[in-house]
Amino acid sequence: MKALPYLIHKEVLQFKRNPFLPRLVIMFPLMLMLFLPWATTLEVKNINVTLIDNDHSSASRRLINQLKASSYFSLTNVAYSYEEAYKKVEASKADIIFSIPANFEKDMVNGKDVTLQINANSVNGTKGSLGSSYLSQIVNEFLTEMRSGNVTPKATGGFTIRYFYNPTLNYRHYMVPALMIIVILMLCGALPALNIVGEKEKGTIEQLNVTPISRTEFILAKLIPYWIMGLVLLTLCFFIAWLVYGLVPAGSYTSLYLGALLFIFVMSGLGLIISNYSSNMLQAMLLMFFIILICNLMSGIFTPISSMPHWAQMMTYIIFPHYFVEIMRGVYLQGNTIPELWTNYVALFLFAVVFNGWAIMSYKKQV
Repeated sequence: MKALPYLIHKEVLQFKRNPFLPRLVIMFPLMLMLFLPWATTLEVKNINVTLIDNDHSSASRRLINQLKASSYFSLTNVAYSYEEAYKKVEASKADIIFSIPANFEKDMVNGKDVTLQINANSVNGTKGSLGSSYLSQIVNEFLTEMRSGNVTPKATGGFTIRYFYNPTLNYRHYMVPALMIIVILMLCGALPALNIVGEKEKGTIEQLNVTPISRTEFILAKLIPYWIMGLVLLTLCFFIAWLVYGLVPAGSYTSLYLGALLFIFVMSGLGLIISNYSSNMLQAMLLMFFIILICNLMSGIFTPISSMPHWAQMMTYIIFPHYFVEIMRGVYLQGNTIPELWTNYVALFLFAVVFNGWAIMSYKKQV
């Protein structure tokens, strides 16, 4: 291992002399942490509603005012027929058509059944279902209030709602830890994948092959700089989360750094495996892109695993970022400790041993 410090020094110099990579490593987490939490949200707001009011009564105007007061809806158009409103939907200018029938107030006063029509554009299924559900809730509350004569009964009891772990219901608090995972996933996975294959394309791998450097020294020299880089970038993400979003871990930083270190071992080892088996940088990039895409979609970063089909939930046990997602959100939001999450740490440790051992064994050194 005498040559290891010199090999690491060579990797650092090679990284610094690259005109693009140092800027990428700094700008990528900054852009991800500063802009994506505002854009990557599953909250449904600003639902465009086209209104058809066939009653023009005080009751219909009151219902419309309640609709306008909601932060979820935006009354963008008023149509005089269903055909006119449907054209707005076809032109993607409306998400929901809300029709108030004629004699709406009269039928309500006389105790007759009242039918209001909600037609939702469900190209985006989530927006269509949640939008119609929100609007139905507003309508039901309005009808209940009108039929009770606007008299509020004296309450004999009550209830209190408490929101655990995210009391402000801020979706960014859910996404910020996930974006930290993506930073490590991309940089500590993609950059090592391009490392050895870059040596192959430049021809410098042949010079290293004829030296007395062992495979273990060579692979460690490729991995250690990315381990350090991953921890530094994670610290930068912690600082941005506190400075911009006021978000600090409910648990300990020790739990986070231990999980991050294991995950960095996993990703860097996987990257070198891909690099060892790739003939050129294009092959390595495409294969790593495919793996990262699967990891993002099936590890619970963006969508809950519980909402997936049963067969997909079974597959997540071999999707290694799944375990780091559990650690990050468990420690950051719920304040979980290492003993409470020990199975996730053990799973990451086993993946790290397998991938890094595979990376060393798959490197074909020819002396």
